[in-house]
Amino acid sequence: MMMAMLDTIEMALLMALGMFWKVAWSLVFGFVVSAALQAFVSKDRMQQALGRDGIKQIALATVLGASSSSCSYASASISRTLFKKGAALAPSLAFLFASTNLVVELGIVLYLLMGWQFTLGEWLGGVVLIVVMTGLVRATYPKKLVEAARHHPEGMAGRDHSDVTIPGKTFWQKLTHPNGRILVAQNFVMDFQMLWRDLALGFLIAGGLSVIVPDGVWQTLFVTNAPSWVQVPANALLGPLVAVISFVCSIGNVPMAAVLWGSGVSFGGVLAFLYADLIVLPLVDVYRRYYGWKMAAYIAAIFYATMVIAGIVMDVAFNALGWVPPVDHNIRVEVTQFAIDYTFWLNLAFAALAGYLVWTARRHKLIAAPRACCGGAAKAHAHHH
Repeated sequence: MMMAMLDTIEMALLMALGMFWKVAWSLVFGFVVSAALQAFVSKDRMQQALGRDGIKQIALATVLGASSSSCSYASASISRTLFKKGAALAPSLAFLFASTNLVVELGIVLYLLMGWQFTLGEWLGGVVLIVVMTGLVRATYPKKLVEAARHHPEGMAGRDHSDVTIPGKTFWQKLTHPNGRILVAQNFVMDFQMLWRDLALGFLIAGGLSVIVPDGVWQTLFVTNAPSWVQVPANALLGPLVAVISFVCSIGNVPMAAVLWGSGVSFGGVLAFLYADLIVLPLVDVYRRYYGWKMAAYIAAIFYATMVIAGIVMDVAFNALGWVPPVDHNIRVEVTQFAIDYTFWLNLAFAALAGYLVWTARRHKLIAAPRACCGGAAKAHAHHH
């Protein structure tokens, strides 16, 4: 009995490590992109362009989100800063969806682990998410609640970020500024320090679920033997709920999504699971701290409905087009296989980059106190010792 338990724990840890190994380089890439965005792009200028909820503002927020962070926690913090500085609700939420579903590194990881169909489903689905969310927000817009959330006191744990960025009239001037790499490094380290516990917990939970929960349980839960008109909506409803308890951020939940796919969960159900990183329990608590309980509940409800609808739409569309890939039942074996391949070299390169940024951050101190949250710009310029 004890040996069987130890074997199970060992396998769960191996799965968690394998999941991390498959996506480690893309996590570093996402943190670097987010750190650079914080250092080089003024949020005041972003807010000026996002103050209304028209198509132009939502499209711009989508582009900005797609070019920024892939981590849901960092994205939530940036979105919150935009919203509290005056950006309309729909563009603020569109930024969140884009920055966790339309980013390049997430698409790459999906392609490598699950195939081009899931990459396309994630990216096209990201656009569907934003369209559906915008419609739901406009249909249910709670004006008083939005204004109360905009001025919700956060206390010391969530005090406002300052908007200090690298000076320069052009992007090239900012990029070549001597403090540029230092501020990027400081942002990178502070983001990682803020989020590493959540990421580690997410991988451990996903690794445990993938080993402890047999395929039969997933197949029963997701009614895999039911006709498609029953399974498709049922899976779209259940996928986000499984994600809620898995705690994993956007890229970290890809390996768990692969396990669900290998267990027979529908295409749309897996996509709905992938979309749902924005309503995991720790992130809903972040919304509560940022906006208060009522607004957090409103955002979670809008997001859940949006994810379910998008999952169903993408399932129906991809099945109609014949784009749903065959099920890979050996995904657990593939996740736990370590080889000197593209993943090895990418992880090696990005580990070196992460090491350089940590080394740079430690050599240069911030003049003022560091940011309280992962998404904002650093509060001061760095200087050389």
